[in-house]
Amino acid sequence: MSSTFPNISISTERLVLRPLDEDDVPALTEMMNDEQVGAWTDVPQPYSQDQARAWITEHAPAERASGRGLDLAVTEFLTQRLVGVVRLTRTNWHVRSTELSYIIAPWARGEGYASEAALVTAQWLFGDQKLERVELRTAADNTASQQVAQKIGCISEGVLRNACIARVRAEDGTWSDVRTDYIVWSLLPEDLDGAGEQLADSGGFTLFTDWN
Repeated sequence: MSSTFPNISISTERLVLRPLDEDDVPALTEMMNDEQVGAWTDVPQPYSQDQARAWITEHAPAERASGRGLDLAVTEFLTQRLVGVVRLTRTNWHVRSTELSYIIAPWARGEGYASEAALVTAQWLFGDQKLERVELRTAADNTASQQVAQKIGCISEGVLRNACIARVRAEDGTWSDVRTDYIVWSLLPEDLDGAGEQLADSGGFTLFTDWN
């Protein structure tokens, strides 16, 4: 069986998930400088276009080639605008597991894009890549990310105490670290039963997927 992820494009009715490319540098830079991204991720702040370009041209290809993970741009189907990123990391091809995370741009929040992108990625991982477990970790106070995990059918497995470093920005623009807990979520193939229909019924999206 494969020990690396393929170059892949995954489509829903509203979104296209595809490899990052250099045309994404300006939008990716803007997205990564958002305060919520700074608070809940380890993305350097401020985030420069050089750092975005290095991620796209160096880090992401190396992660895929090594088998450790995969970084996908999340774009609107109609406008092709970059609305987020889905990342697969800590992939274990023997266990057939990977860790999934997502970042959504501030201008695209509230549209259900994170749930839609995470769900179609999980469907592809279980169906095409034959993985058996997808893991998510959300900071204890990151309720938006926790809601995404719940919407796609994840099961909360427990808490990793003091395992996460969140960040708080002061009035002068400086950032300070705050230690908090991680909530660990898992998704197995059987957990997806009905998740797509539930999101579609709630107006999240129309269930239609294609990948090549």
